[in-house]
Amino acid sequence: MNETKTSREIGEKKPIKGSMVQGNPTKCLLAFAVPLIAGNLFQQLYNIVDSIIVGKVVGAGALASVGASAAITMLFVMVALGTGIGCSVVISQLFGAKKIEEMKTAISTALISILIFSLLLSVIGRVFSTAILQVLKTPEDIFEGAALYLNIYFYGFFFLFMYNAFSAIFNALGDSMKPLMFLIFSSFLNIGLDLLFVKVFSWGIAGAAWATLISQAVSAVLSFGVLAYKLKHIPSKSYPLYDVTLFRSMTRVALPTIIQQSMVSVGSLLIQAAVNRFGSTFLAGYTAAIRIDGIAIVPMVNTGNAVSTFVAQNMGAKRADRAKQGYHIGLVMAMSIGAFIGIMMHFYGDSFVGLFMNAETDMAAIAIGAEYISIVSMFYFVMGAMNVSGAVLRGAGDMKWFMSATLVNLSSRVILTYLFADATAGMIIMWANPIGWAIGFAISFTRYRQGGWKKITLIR
Repeated sequence: MNETKTSREIGEKKPIKGSMVQGNPTKCLLAFAVPLIAGNLFQQLYNIVDSIIVGKVVGAGALASVGASAAITMLFVMVALGTGIGCSVVISQLFGAKKIEEMKTAISTALISILIFSLLLSVIGRVFSTAILQVLKTPEDIFEGAALYLNIYFYGFFFLFMYNAFSAIFNALGDSMKPLMFLIFSSFLNIGLDLLFVKVFSWGIAGAAWATLISQAVSAVLSFGVLAYKLKHIPSKSYPLYDVTLFRSMTRVALPTIIQQSMVSVGSLLIQAAVNRFGSTFLAGYTAAIRIDGIAIVPMVNTGNAVSTFVAQNMGAKRADRAKQGYHIGLVMAMSIGAFIGIMMHFYGDSFVGLFMNAETDMAAIAIGAEYISIVSMFYFVMGAMNVSGAVLRGAGDMKWFMSATLVNLSSRVILTYLFADATAGMIIMWANPIGWAIGFAISFTRYRQGGWKKITLIR
């Protein structure tokens, strides 16, 4: 009788494409991390292009409106990222263990669950958007613009969540090239639509929001088609589309990750509320600075994400020794990149801030943003060390320690901001971030050295 070979038998003969449980760990990490970093740099272009076009074409007031809504949209983006990352840890471990049928069931289970969750959050966000802006004490002169941008953004929530889920699944399978290609395409689409809607059609803030929504929708549709094709060509036997046990395993990682990511954004909202008190000039400078900061830290963040996937796959394959190698390699990479970018941003940060506003009319706002960048950038190497150290815990499924490190980092930044915001005219925020990063690194590194992360079990 001719039987179809199981995925385990196939996997034992040759490595499955995307697997990082064999081969030179440095080459594996670099091959995976470089497209991941490039992809997320293009993703940051969504926000950067919105801000530059809005700030240059419409004005600093419009830029402040987008900035006032940014902390809120980032909260939901972090929830989407947390959901995808949480599910991808289990998928990575199943992939590393060559349990292909269970892996495919985990993927379909995750996508169905995320679909329902995203639609629910979209409704909640749309209903409470104005109330959230009021709670944050958004300045009256930019309130209407911020509400308009935010409400349009919520219409595209489904696409935002599904695209992030698809990208997380590709990354879990060791394929960071597909998300990169989609992001390059959608980023240029976003730029074209921004110019068309804002500059040609004069739609202002609404045009920037619609450009982002349409770009995310196109990315989500393309990602779904390619993922379906990729999974179809990975040999396996039949498998169920939904499994409650796998859902619970993914929830065990996803829920703490969502909480962690959400708390980071809640902290950003609290800091945003503190910043709002200093007026639209301060807010415009701060908005430009965090846009630059957001793109500058992408390489360190995504080196951490690469390490997380590497560790997850190798923990699934029972290769804790190889997971430790990945951590050491990732740590050197992230700290070196952080030091290089930090030096560059320290000396040329004012030029980058100047891209967002008119140098003749917005000098005060540019000065505030430039000072923020010059200080924070010198500690990017610490931020890199913190991200990679936390990534090991996340990849292993050691969520209690991962959450603890993140939340202590966050709470220290918020507490420092509120204690010293008035006394320093808001400038404390520039020092609060590096202090929080150092604390987060200390906690994660302590857990790594203690070794308890190696004993966590997520899959059978």
